[in-house]
Amino acid sequence: MSAPLLHARNIARSYELNRHIWGNASVVHAVSDVTLSVGRNETLGIVGESGSGKSTTGRLLLGLEPPTRGAISFDGRPLPVIGSPEWRKSRMRMQMIYQDPLAALDRRLPIAKQMREPLDIHQAGSLRERDARVSELLRAVGLSDAVARRYPHELSGGQRQRVVLARALVTRPDLLVCDEPVSALDVSIQAQVVNLLSDLQAELGLAMIFISHDLRVVRQVSHRIAVMYLGRIVEEGEADDLFARPAHPYTRALVSAAPVPGTKLGGRIMLRGEPPNPANQPSGCAFHPRCSAAVARCKSEMPVLAELGGGRKVSCHLAGSPSENQADPSPARTRAPLNPVRAASEDVA
Repeated sequence: MSAPLLHARNIARSYELNRHIWGNASVVHAVSDVTLSVGRNETLGIVGESGSGKSTTGRLLLGLEPPTRGAISFDGRPLPVIGSPEWRKSRMRMQMIYQDPLAALDRRLPIAKQMREPLDIHQAGSLRERDARVSELLRAVGLSDAVARRYPHELSGGQRQRVVLARALVTRPDLLVCDEPVSALDVSIQAQVVNLLSDLQAELGLAMIFISHDLRVVRQVSHRIAVMYLGRIVEEGEADDLFARPAHPYTRALVSAAPVPGTKLGGRIMLRGEPPNPANQPSGCAFHPRCSAAVARCKSEMPVLAELGGGRKVSCHLAGSPSENQADPSPARTRAPLNPVRAASEDVA
């Protein structure tokens, strides 16, 4: 097996809040001991509730924030120090697609100038070659050259998201981190953007990290999925296998709540309460206050992320026990495409 393009080992990120002259500051553990990797031409999905640490993990993996501890390597080398010349050079190979395309674009500049800006910064090619690259990427994402002269407010939501995607691809990156890239779009446009990402990955050989709370979308695009809860990975495995046989109680609850078109949503697992405060996490397993299967050990001992075989990793004291080996409580689910229509025309974007 070839070495992964990106590898993170035991990374963590903490923030101090409410520091006063007298008294101690409270510490928020946004990410704790996360280890994961993504290979070339592979998509790793990261899912979890709001506040689970998904977006912070994405920023750490891109080198946009330094980890409090742990190590991250890209293409076999440690990530450069933030702000260094090597770090700026690495930006060409690692790009991010943000959740809100309008917030990610400068409303005062035409689309062509915004798309060409990364090439101008890195002095990539001649001016003519940069303009040609912009036109090439606009066509690749299903937009016409006329869009290049427009401003962000003159485009639809789907068109703006395509522009953000094209701008991320303009430097020919090896890795894309997609942070909730379709959550602000309606369902039909979601399908077009997801299909477009899959097509571009197959064509360009991209590695992708797809961050979302929408399991339906994540399952469609991902080869592997990591489930996060309160800053930690609680389960990881192949996408179809994880959906067919979720092992962690939290994963089973998420899968049971994911709707499947044409089927009744039966057997849904309702979680009690809300996720704990990251600044005041419970002892032992962080999920035990909401877990109906929790035992005394769960309240006092933190479970480790252990191999279950077949590439599956689970962080649960009860994983592998007879009660955990029962059939999936959710209905049988098949992996169906979001939409058979492929993205091609800006008129429907």
